[in-house]
Amino acid sequence: MLEVFYPDRLEESAYGIDYEALYEKGYRGIIYDVDNTLVEHGAPATARAKALFERLHGIGFSAVLLSNNKEPRVKSFAREVRYADYIFKAGKPSPKGYREAMKRMGTDESTTFFVGDQLFTDVWGAKNAGIYSILVRPIHPREEIQIVLKRQLEKIVLYFYRRKQKREEKDGCRGY
Repeated sequence: MLEVFYPDRLEESAYGIDYEALYEKGYRGIIYDVDNTLVEHGAPATARAKALFERLHGIGFSAVLLSNNKEPRVKSFAREVRYADYIFKAGKPSPKGYREAMKRMGTDESTTFFVGDQLFTDVWGAKNAGIYSILVRPIHPREEIQIVLKRQLEKIVLYFYRRKQKREEKDGCRGY
């Protein structure tokens, strides 16, 4: 039952992912959440974020920022990182925005992955769209109250996710 919220992979940060290895596996498009995935909530693009998108562009990836936030926030971030399109008021976890992002990048479910910090919007939406999902730790612990409440529920889901992962490792198989 909780599996619909399980990410395909956990990473500490969007900045620590081995993008070259994912490109070698055939991925060509990346869909990112913005706030608390790439920068603190509401923050402008950092030098680190700009360098990441420069690197991704050099590898050959296309990227789309997919956010439930309003256009001014997402558009300004996309402009700053340069190598990403954007979709605002995406309605995550609906798969509609994810599908639009793939359409814009010219990718499909097998060549696209998603990176975000929330289970109930980001990961669930990626699963609804049929794409590989990577959950990263939130960049900053200070969040709006509705997200703080969701984080408590996420802890429960992640407890069972990690338990399943340990069981699979013990049995000699990998969950992703």
